[in-house]
Amino acid sequence: MERVILDVDTGIDDALAIIYAIKSKEIHLEGITTGFGNVTNEQATSNTLRVIELAEPSYSIPVAMGAEKPLYRPKRPTVAHVHGQNGIGDYTLPEPKQKALDEHAADFIVRKINENVNELTLLFVGRLTNLALALKKDPSIVGKVKGLVLMGGALQTYGNVTGWAEANIYGDPDAAKEVFESGLSITMVGLDVTRKADFREEHLNRLMDKMSPEKEALSSFIKHIVTFGFEASEKMEEGRQRLLHDPLAVGVVINPTFVQTENYHVYVENEGKYTTGATIADYRKPQTDTNASVCLGLKREEFINHFINTISS
Repeated sequence: MERVILDVDTGIDDALAIIYAIKSKEIHLEGITTGFGNVTNEQATSNTLRVIELAEPSYSIPVAMGAEKPLYRPKRPTVAHVHGQNGIGDYTLPEPKQKALDEHAADFIVRKINENVNELTLLFVGRLTNLALALKKDPSIVGKVKGLVLMGGALQTYGNVTGWAEANIYGDPDAAKEVFESGLSITMVGLDVTRKADFREEHLNRLMDKMSPEKEALSSFIKHIVTFGFEASEKMEEGRQRLLHDPLAVGVVINPTFVQTENYHVYVENEGKYTTGATIADYRKPQTDTNASVCLGLKREEFINHFINTISS
């Protein structure tokens, strides 16, 4: 079983990722840290606490709120057209009983790693700001984690914010650059592979059919946010689908064989007039000094089947 710290900016994809991780028998969440991105850090924290309670984990999952803005530059607007005003498709979940810790996410990350040396995997599906802050507080944590799996970047495909940049890297390119240069063992689950994880109407129908009647509240929430995602994608002329960006990163932690990878030295551009947020590699020579295992291929049906079966378990 993988012991994981999950970092989120809880919008629709993050909510699905949280539920997937909680329902998985292969993951134990040591904690969830939150930050800005899809929504504000306060909204992300509230959404996270609500989704945890909805998913009914069999163990306690502490939540620590983190960064409210990028390391060195202004915060960009949230994306209500993709995730709704509240990040979860404008769905109303009950007020959570659980409260966030009185500890910043970066401090939580440093503490948990030092208490569990070489036992934790970091799983980041939002901006990398909290991790960059943690590395500034204690650079030694690089050698004390099993690895970092991140949802972000676009190496051999186009971006989804600009022609070059993917949203999580673009949202704080300076933090991403520092993390990629930190020496951490990185698995990059970027648009190269998440664009192949298209969840469609037939998949949602199959998931709803498998959900237990006792899980009506969870079923209703999932159906709403996925349908909201379908409609948002249609408005953006991407077809009636929801790309499972963040859940796929969870899937890679559960079963790395869902994806095919290649090792590259990935650079993060943080100064370009047009290319800020781009993740790039030099293809002109053999990759000898690498810093990331980049996911490029996906066993789509195997992953989606596992996602459906796990969520409905």
